[in-house]
Order: sequence, then C-alpha cells, then structure tokens
Amino acid sequence: MRTLTLIVDEAWNGSTVKHLLRARLHMAEGLIARVKLRETGLVRNGERVFTNARLRTGDVLCVEIGDEGAVNEALPIAAPLTFVYEDEDIAVLNKSPDMAVHGSTGGQGCTVANALAALWGRDTAFHPVSRLDRGTSGIMVIAKSAYVHDLLRRMLHTDAFRREYLVLARGAFPDDSGTVDLPIGRDEAAPTKRAVTPDGQPSRTEYTVLERFPTGVLLRVRPLTGRTHQIRVHMAAIGHPLFGDALYGSPDDMLSRPALHSAYLSLRHPVTGETLELAAPLPDDLEKKMAALRRR
Repeated sequence: MRTLTLIVDEAWNGSTVKHLLRARLHMAEGLIARVKLRETGLVRNGERVFTNARLRTGDVLCVEIGDEGAVNEALPIAAPLTFVYEDEDIAVLNKSPDMAVHGSTGGQGCTVANALAALWGRDTAFHPVSRLDRGTSGIMVIAKSAYVHDLLRRMLHTDAFRREYLVLARGAFPDDSGTVDLPIGRDEAAPTKRAVTPDGQPSRTEYTVLERFPTGVLLRVRPLTGRTHQIRVHMAAIGHPLFGDALYGSPDDMLSRPALHSAYLSLRHPVTGETLELAAPLPDDLEKKMAALRRR
C-alpha cells in the first residue's frame, strides 16, 4: 500500500489530522472518510489515530494513499507499452495510435487497460488522466491511485499540467500563431461527432505554425480546455482539417488516422512537487507524411 510519511512542522502544530489532510494533501472528503476506517490508514508516531486528533510539532504521520481493494476490470492481454516516465504514483506512456485507452476489445484489439492489467496485475486499478482517442498517438498520463488521479484531474488545463500536440493540418495559415475560441457541443446529425455549436461548451485552442508546406502546415497546439475531439473540431472549423481525419475532413492516402500527436508534457508532480518535462517523438507514419509534404 502506497503510504506518505509526513513530519509535522511548527506551521501545523495544533491542527487536526483532518485539516492537514485537506489543506496540505488536498485529499477529498470521500477519501478521508475511507482512509480513516482502515486499520493502518492513519498512523501517528506508530499508533493508529483518527481525524479529530490534534497534531504536535515533530509528530510523524503516516497516511495511506493507495487504493484498497482495487480492481482493473479489463481482461489481461500482454502487449508492448512504451513508458516515458514511471514512479510509485504515476506512469506516463507514449501511446501507439492503433491502441484505444479502454473499452471492449471486440473489433479494436488490445487496449491500454488490457495491457496494464497484464503488466501490473488486475489488483491495480486503472486511472487514466489525459485520455487519448484511438488514432491519436503520444503522451498520456495514468495515476496509480484514486487520490493521485483526483489531484491530477484538478490540475488539468493549468500551467501545472501543460500538454502540447504536434498536428499536420491542411491549407495555408495566414498568421504564425493564433487562438481558436469557439464553443463545442454534440453534432445532432452524427452522435459520434462534435461540432461548433452556439450552445456548446466554451473551448479554446492555441496554435503556432512550426513549418509551412505547399499544401499544409506543421502546428504546435495547446488545448486550453478539454472537449472531446477539440483540436480536430477547431481546426476543421477554421478551414484547416487535419490530414488523415476522415471524420472532420477527408481521407488521406498515406494516413489511416488523424495527424495528431501528443508530443510534450510539463507536469508538476502531484505528490513530490517536482516539475517533469517529457517528450514523445513523432511516430513513423507522421514523419513519412511530413517528408512527403515537404516534397510537394
């Protein structure tokens, strides 16, 4: 069981255990309620303690943050995974474009959830934080506990959890950078699609042109919100659908998926506070497409 050990300093002298859990560890009420019921969930100076106990300077408080009775419901299926980073609390993968994150394996092959069930065992719950669609490659973050998942979820779309994508988009961009600020909602005509709609959720996407080709561009894109298919919808809405995006644009003779890659992550570690700077190189199919665009 993953356990944090805290030495109480003068700033927390006289505080209750519950106050420290909420204010210092940012632990949700529901998790506090569960942890306090565990025999070894909260231990002060070697003895079990409850949330209403007062802390004193120098106390050693041990807090279980791991999942109790965790289960990964996915069927274990051994498959290769590329880890960019891993520790006791999080794992960062460079996801293959042909792998879905989770769901039924029927018709879509092994998922990330299946592969991790085989690698970590089914007694480790699956907590994906930054989910990527099947067909999107690159960096995705997985929490190893519900506690860490909740911390990361609150950090999404802030400077503490900054994600950038590389995109190959059709057409010529008049400016070197810009922001698309258009609301996104469900496409009433097609349930699997999203669209720019007047009553949609606020959605913002920043982009910078990195390289220009005769028929398109390489963009660095940062979504400032987290809507389904946001980058694809926004690029199509301004007249620049992604190469290979048959859903929002047109098919491509070289690509079987949208030219969308989660390339960079700057993350403040939710437990240690360390800043992680991680990158995943463009996969071969997008490198080949970019080389072809340069020749045209």
